[in-house]
Amino acid sequence: MLRYVYGHDLKAHPRLADSMFRDRGAQFADRLGWSVAVDARGHERDTYDALDPLYVIWELPDGTHGGSMRFLPTTGPTMINDHFSHLCAGVRIESPLIWECTRFCIAPRADRRAAVGLVLGAGELMLNFSIEHFCGVFDPRMERIYKLYGIAPEVIGQSGTGPQRIAVGLWEMCHAAHEDMLRRLGITRAVSRDWFERSMHAPVPMRESA
Repeated sequence: MLRYVYGHDLKAHPRLADSMFRDRGAQFADRLGWSVAVDARGHERDTYDALDPLYVIWELPDGTHGGSMRFLPTTGPTMINDHFSHLCAGVRIESPLIWECTRFCIAPRADRRAAVGLVLGAGELMLNFSIEHFCGVFDPRMERIYKLYGIAPEVIGQSGTGPQRIAVGLWEMCHAAHEDMLRRLGITRAVSRDWFERSMHAPVPMRESA
């Protein structure tokens, strides 16, 4: 199932949080070889985790992390504006209607439902928070995932070629992809909406798909 958890609420889900940060360390430091900080517990965290981001987390049946993404509004500090603005010719991406998505992570013990769930969760954020676009930095590895799920972004800046290429993309709501993710998971929109509501602790009005 999906959980939507703000950083300050992670303490209420210690097993889920511990396994998420451990999986991030294993993926980004060990498998991908990124230069990231990993602590003695194997947790990968950075300064943006201290800014109370909203995490979309696919929770496995045993209560551990299956996959996750991290979201922050671009009205505050973001990785794109702080570290990758050169990809956009120095132009800042800053709007209450645009949120940054980072740290896409899939646990090695998870199946394909984890990635499908995360794509679905991103769509729920757009629908329920009236977000018009997500932005993020991606590499060729992620491009394959985007194409697989029909969510290829609009590229607004890039650098490098081949495996060394990195780009900044903008995503808008794709209702066809959202419906496809529901079918892949074998659930209804009502179930997806219920996961969101239970996480947010308050009902939200249903918005009709375009």
